[in-house]
Amino acid sequence: MMMTAIQQPNRPQRLHPHKFTLWVAIGSIVMMFAGLTSAYIVKKNQSNWLEFQLPVIFRYSTAVILVSSLTMHLALKAFKAREMGRYRMLISTTALLGLLFITLQYLGFRNLEAQHIALVGEKSNSSASFLFVITGLHMVHVLGGVIALLVIFARAFSTRIKQYNSMPLEIAGTYWHFVDALWIYLFVFYNWIG
Repeated sequence: MMMTAIQQPNRPQRLHPHKFTLWVAIGSIVMMFAGLTSAYIVKKNQSNWLEFQLPVIFRYSTAVILVSSLTMHLALKAFKAREMGRYRMLISTTALLGLLFITLQYLGFRNLEAQHIALVGEKSNSSASFLFVITGLHMVHVLGGVIALLVIFARAFSTRIKQYNSMPLEIAGTYWHFVDALWIYLFVFYNWIG
């Protein structure tokens, strides 16, 4: 008598609960920034709107965050290939680039204040305040990503933890690419749409 293998019906793979939570959070963040940029457009039509150019340092920060997205991608690839030395170097570079991005954004705000464009307070204009709030919120989200990367960085150099589960890195990578794409949207919005 010949035994036949019982075929399991093809079941779609379920989304990992942490990935599902991340996608819900990303959806919420997208809605928040869509609302803020919509309010920016509405407010821009008022007569007291102050037109000004973004400082050039914001272009440098854009380049930095694009490079950080590449290093994050390469870090995940190195982790999956179990090239731990390369992975550690790339995840460290990504975290440092995230901190550099935040620093450059801060310097961009300082540059605006040096041009006497007040971001908050009595002398501020709603255009500068919107820029500060929207970009500041983005910086907070990048900082959250940097903190996650620092935790992953600490695990990469830990001698106790020897797991090769890529899920935490995949989740951090997805979030990191999201905040990168969000900044590209904001940068294009500030320069050509808004």
